Amino acid sequence: MSSFFNAVYEAVKQIPKGKVSTYGDIARAIGAPRASRQVGWALHCNPYEGIVPCHRVVFRDGALTDGFAFGGRDVQKALLVSEGVGFSDEYKVDIKNYRWDK
Repeated sequence: MSSFFNAVYEAVKQIPKGKVSTYGDIARAIGAPRASRQVGWALHCNPYEGIVPCHRVVFRDGALTDGFAFGGRDVQKALLVSEGVGFSDEYKVDIKNYRWDK
């Protein structure tokens, strides 16, 4: 596994329950500010289901991805709702109130 992927997984593990981060936030956190798509790919390949909470990573506008690797956006939304994350639209997290400020 690449050091980039490992850095992504370590950063995502820091996001607390009830909060979300964006692909760009994670890219910046690991020192690769232009690598948000690669962050998405790393999370799509996440071999640590249940350990790396990739469901807590959303698009910059709060939208959920259609390609959530562990069951689709309905599963991603259910996981976030179970942690207390609010939505401003059916598949958009209320990013202003639930974005993690590290």
